[in-house]
Amino acid sequence: MRKPGALALVVPLALAGSAGCGTTDDKPGGVPSAGTSTSAEAADALERVSSDLYDLIGVKGKASDSRAGVTECSDKDPEKYFRVFHPWTFYPASAAELGRAMEQLKEELPKHGWKVVSYGPDTSRNKNMNLVADNDAKKASVKVVEMAKNDPPKLSLTVVSGCYKTPNGTKVEEF
Repeated sequence: MRKPGALALVVPLALAGSAGCGTTDDKPGGVPSAGTSTSAEAADALERVSSDLYDLIGVKGKASDSRAGVTECSDKDPEKYFRVFHPWTFYPASAAELGRAMEQLKEELPKHGWKVVSYGPDTSRNKNMNLVADNDAKKASVKVVEMAKNDPPKLSLTVVSGCYKTPNGTKVEEF
């Protein structure tokens, strides 16, 4: 069993207000139900969403090798309900392609069922471009940060699922 890292504690807080999908369980702005699944199956599904996002980038480069993790759903029984998150990084083959990669995502996401809910620079000194998009059909959200001033330049992506319920007789497997 994989152990949760420090990122497991940081990611849900970072995305709580910015990535939540369109439809919700019972609260406006809340996290939508993603159905019933085991933690492992949900993690595999979310990694496939990340793979689809990689394909939409449409620029040569490579992605970091990271795995999905599990975190709690706010205000729900942590033994029965969970969310999955998958942070990863895209490094374009050349620094000149970074802006094109971000623009490609901005253009392609809506063509593939994603709704761009925010796009623009953040308030950091570097004014990194940020894109947040929701996909109601996939019950997933993505936050993309274009880090042009990093060495090497990169896109930082965090994909987050809706809230899953474990099948009857099972508990959340954390990793």
